[in-house]
Amino acid sequence: MARKTKNYTFSLPPELLDRLKKHAQKGYVSSVNSAVKEAIESYVVQIDKEYLYRQMKEAAENLDFVEDLETTMADFSYVDYETTREKKKK
Repeated sequence: MARKTKNYTFSLPPELLDRLKKHAQKGYVSSVNSAVKEAIESYVVQIDKEYLYRQMKEAAENLDFVEDLETTMADFSYVDYETTREKKKK
């Protein structure tokens, strides 16, 4: 099943575009478009990770969250122990 795409216009410095075109011509990337798509996908993953890191850092400073997390961990400690024990038997 083909993925849907949407066209969007970006402005790039001519030198960068020329470098991408050369890489595409030499076969290092399949096309300028795919190189830009891959770069944006990679960058968005990086931003998502930074966002998650900041959210977790903020949560770690919230005493109610930490207390709730510790309670949940304690509630599941027996189940976690049983699962770990079974894996060691195999």
